[in-house]
Amino acid sequence: MTRDNDLALPRGDRASLAGSRATASSLFQTELLGKAMLESLRKLDPRQQLRNPVMFVVELGSLLTTALYILVCTGYVKESTPWFVLSISIWLWFTVIFSNFAEAMAEGRGKAQAASLRQARKDVAARKVLDNGAAAETGVVGCARFQTVEVSSSALAKGDVVLVEAGHVIPCDGEVVEGMASVDESAITGESAPVIRESGGDRSAVTGGTRVLSDWLLIKITSSPGETFLDRMISMVEGAKRQKTPNEIALNILLTTLTLVFLLVTFTLYPFSVFSVKLAQGGLSGAGAQPITLTVLVALLVCLIPTTIGGLLSAIGIAGMDRLIKANVIAMSGRAVEAAGDVDMLLLDKTGTITLGNRQAAAFLPAPGVSAEQLADAAQLASLSDETPEGRSIVILAKQKFELRERNLQELSAHFVPFSAQTRMSGADLEGRSIRKGAFDAIERHVLSLGAVMPEKVKEDADAVARQGGTPLVVADAGRVLGVVQLKDIVKGGIKERFAELRAMGIKTVMITGDNPLTAAAIAAEAGVDDYLAEATPEDKLALIREAQSGGRLVAMTGDGTNDAPALAQADVAVAMNTGTQAAKEACNMVDLDSSPTKLIAIVEIGKQLLMTRGSLTTFSIANDIAKYFAIIPAAFASTYPVLDKLNVMGLASPESAVLSAVIFNALIILFLLPLALRGVPYRPVGASVLLRDNLLVYGVGGVLAPFIGIKLIDMLLVVFHLV
Repeated sequence: MTRDNDLALPRGDRASLAGSRATASSLFQTELLGKAMLESLRKLDPRQQLRNPVMFVVELGSLLTTALYILVCTGYVKESTPWFVLSISIWLWFTVIFSNFAEAMAEGRGKAQAASLRQARKDVAARKVLDNGAAAETGVVGCARFQTVEVSSSALAKGDVVLVEAGHVIPCDGEVVEGMASVDESAITGESAPVIRESGGDRSAVTGGTRVLSDWLLIKITSSPGETFLDRMISMVEGAKRQKTPNEIALNILLTTLTLVFLLVTFTLYPFSVFSVKLAQGGLSGAGAQPITLTVLVALLVCLIPTTIGGLLSAIGIAGMDRLIKANVIAMSGRAVEAAGDVDMLLLDKTGTITLGNRQAAAFLPAPGVSAEQLADAAQLASLSDETPEGRSIVILAKQKFELRERNLQELSAHFVPFSAQTRMSGADLEGRSIRKGAFDAIERHVLSLGAVMPEKVKEDADAVARQGGTPLVVADAGRVLGVVQLKDIVKGGIKERFAELRAMGIKTVMITGDNPLTAAAIAAEAGVDDYLAEATPEDKLALIREAQSGGRLVAMTGDGTNDAPALAQADVAVAMNTGTQAAKEACNMVDLDSSPTKLIAIVEIGKQLLMTRGSLTTFSIANDIAKYFAIIPAAFASTYPVLDKLNVMGLASPESAVLSAVIFNALIILFLLPLALRGVPYRPVGASVLLRDNLLVYGVGGVLAPFIGIKLIDMLLVVFHLV
């Protein structure tokens, strides 16, 4: 069906795009740092800052304090000391720049990947077939029978047919309509092993920029120029062109609302401060009381609004897309990535996802009067020339169990009988022996034709193997039945534990298979899935998804064939294999370039990590603001209400030091949290309640404590260096 990457599911920095591995392996490369610094200055343009209302307010505050500094220096305004106003202004600018830097770093990693992808996307010469693929009447077989004309790949249009021979680059995305060839897809997937692409079936899709290594392919172009997978991938990894997800938009609205509330609250404090100063002497306002200054008001506002999450929100979203690209998955929209994090039901194909996909020999079940070693010896002899996975596994199992090895084919002088659809048997004739292995009914007919009968014990063993979800392969030597070789589709190691993790997260797993109910039940029990759908038809899959969605579930599934298209179109998260048909890829909202059926589990993890990171840093940011109130509010109103000095629980040196320390901490915390925003909060397969509890403990309590420690340390440094 599709090639499988075993169970090594891509998590975080798994190898992916060939060119981007080197450029995106480190968070803070010198080249990326330099570009991000320049970009963070360019992003100071107010038109760009308007996209982030929280930081736009901080930039306005920076401009206001800068203007105040000039006015204080020229004597037009009597404010705080010029040094204090300048210090506040500088650190407010740093707050905006650090926010821009976080976004620029996330975008820079994507742009580095895009640059690598552009190297793969090159304008190449294409051999366009004339008459829309009609063969020329030359009488020549193979690819020579097509009349072609050489054109630029950029001149190709959807529906054109091109001929690509060994050594040539596939000019554009398409589907193989004739031929079979080995294709090097390492420029796209990073996988060095070539893959087979052929017409018909589920391995007909090819990607522009890959290279044909052998034979030839006749390809029908399925993408117009500028709409290929590489083009879409480039636009996705360049974060500046990224569309915000629904949850991100909702959080932006919340942050904007909080900013407006604090903006109104802060600037209504000034008239109250002035009024208090004008009150009669005594009371809370002493004779030396002074109204709060504009500089301190701006600092208070910036420390109260959610600048931490406001500065990192965009970087979190871009980094989430970056992790998906590293897993070699193209998402058609950010909505799909976010939906992956909310998924609570996975539909998984059995073959290649839950099982290895190839039947393997698991046991030798001898007939009465026959030893297991005799059965293994005969089965191995019959399989020496069998290059199928089943045949190879019989040879290996006999070696492992009975040390049957080093067969010399020349000394054996064996005549090997290949498998045929008519006989449904294969085997070997040697030294007066005629060994055959095959399906139960085929061997039964064979021994009956030789005047023998099938032993009852062998019938029982064959039935038991079938009931357990395996395939019985019977071995006979002439008319003597030697026993049964049990073949089974091996469940992948570790998959049961993965399903247990998903169950702990509240995700239901459903296995979909075309097998009969008995076989499906046996595999489902061994794999540990929650449910299964046997003898599944396209209509059955679609009905199952609709039923789950009507119950409020978000459903994810993967597929690669045309028959999967209706279900993929219905699923909330639909992952199509890159090797799959065009219909499947058009119906999905994600494409897996590795064509690994197990990738769906990794995609869900990436989506959940994105949501976990955003939630954790939002919790930290809000908790941060609560702690900063204790530092800056008493200091801000110390000149108006001297009695508030009793609330100086941190023991800060002076009101100016307290305000400046809070502003410096507010800026630096964005930089300190940037690596976490880019890498993501470590993924753990736990339930929502446990995750909420841990978030509150780690990021909630941590967010409250961090400002107390950080602001106090900064205050001490300011005093030591006599900066206040």
